[in-house]
Amino acid sequence: MAKQRIVDAKAQRVDKRPAGSPLRPQRLSEYVGQRDLIEKLSITLQAVCERGEPMEHILLHGPPGLGKTTVAHLIAVEMGTRAYTASGPALTKAGDLIGTLTRLQQHDVLFIDEIHRLPPAVEEYIYPAMEDFKIDITVDSGRHAKVITMALQPFTLIGATTRAGLLSGALRNRFGISHHLRFYPQEDLVTILRRATEVLAIDEIPISALGVIAARSRGTPRVTLRLLRRVRDFAHVRAGGRIDEQIVGEALALEGVDELGLDELDRSYLRTLGQTYHGGPVGLEAIAATLAEDSGTLEDVVEPYLLQIGFLARTRQGRRLTPAAAKHVRCSAPQGDAEPHRSGDSLFGPNSPRPQPAVVARPRPAPTIHGPVES
Repeated sequence: MAKQRIVDAKAQRVDKRPAGSPLRPQRLSEYVGQRDLIEKLSITLQAVCERGEPMEHILLHGPPGLGKTTVAHLIAVEMGTRAYTASGPALTKAGDLIGTLTRLQQHDVLFIDEIHRLPPAVEEYIYPAMEDFKIDITVDSGRHAKVITMALQPFTLIGATTRAGLLSGALRNRFGISHHLRFYPQEDLVTILRRATEVLAIDEIPISALGVIAARSRGTPRVTLRLLRRVRDFAHVRAGGRIDEQIVGEALALEGVDELGLDELDRSYLRTLGQTYHGGPVGLEAIAATLAEDSGTLEDVVEPYLLQIGFLARTRQGRRLTPAAAKHVRCSAPQGDAEPHRSGDSLFGPNSPRPQPAVVARPRPAPTIHGPVES
């Protein structure tokens, strides 16, 4: 298994700060990026608050580290209610979910992360809770079994997932609002960094230095803030607290993050594909064996970003290095697949006649005679 990576968008221990952490926006108006989502939520929140209704159930899906948890807590803040957080893998039995639902007050928010990993037995209890704000509990078994219906306070369920395709259709269709979160452009990441430097009391950082951090953040705010903390520590110890482009470059070079946001595992993957397998195509298991890494780690952690920036191509024959990736890791570009023959040539030579398809004669049906039949 690969070691913990600083450019990994999944939450790490250093990122697990309280929901009220000053690095998170405190109001929906302070949220940076995802403008279409924020506009939709602002309109819906104003409407339901004026009518005194609960917010519609919301499904947020997209890569990790883009702010799904932050959006859920901001919705609760805007509605003046509390947000309860749960994880899909942690809700292993129906009693876990029932206990969480019964403690919700009116218009509270229940945020379930990794909702695609809910067990089917637990998911069945969510359907009536989302639609009718009630749950049916079966007591006893056999001939003495009976169903007790418990009413719930109107609440809002916000589900977050990185793999929306794994959600069942019955659950996905019960969400009133569904939105895909996209990667952040560099200018939005710079805005996030400027706010973070004010919160962390980091003074006199030029915009160009913040741009260097943003360019290496893979379009992910979580990675951006993580890199900023590493740069701050480096500057405190090695540069007397001074931060400029050179200091940022030295700090991130020490972490192994290059100008495209690739770390050593990414570059090892590309070098193995380019040098050992001559650019491919090659199977994932072969690459994993060469790197002594788990194939699932490479597929879920390394490959998505390489595909996003156009450094990797997946073909039916296997993984293939692109010319841009070959130039970045300084290896020879992969050659195109050799064609067996040119479009105008035969398999037996350029001047050989091309075989013609066989023509199969079909019997004609017997003519039909219309008119009276003589006896």
